[in-house]
Amino acid sequence: MPSERYKRALGAVSSSDVAVVLLEISHPDMPSPARVVRDTQDLVSGGNVFVATGFDFTFPDDGSSAPRASLVVDNVGRELMSWIDASRGGRGAEVRLMVVLRATPDVIEADFRLGLERIVVDQWKVSGELGYGNLLDLP
Repeated sequence: MPSERYKRALGAVSSSDVAVVLLEISHPDMPSPARVVRDTQDLVSGGNVFVATGFDFTFPDDGSSAPRASLVVDNVGRELMSWIDASRGGRGAEVRLMVVLRATPDVIEADFRLGLERIVVDQWKVSGELGYGNLLDLP
């Protein structure tokens, strides 16, 4: 449940409280998740450092039978690429998107968890599809 402070910040025309999105990508083969924040400066939340970088998240549309979201992260630095290499392409990874206020980064205002599939890497970006496949077809 979002805090009152967060609700006021979202409803304000001009607010000093800035909401930022944290992204955590974890994988069973990796000792620690890759952590980035959509901001211009690094942020510490829950004792973890989130590295500032650009990324875009697209919500799924309601019209499809198996709605899918997408994620595109700027391919900056070696950390993300070494993570993808060490996790053998990231298959089986989980993405956690968290919304926090910059002034209170330890208070998670919104929290979403999705599976990461179909990772595509080029020299500018890392993109992937988010969701959990067709769960009804699993045994």
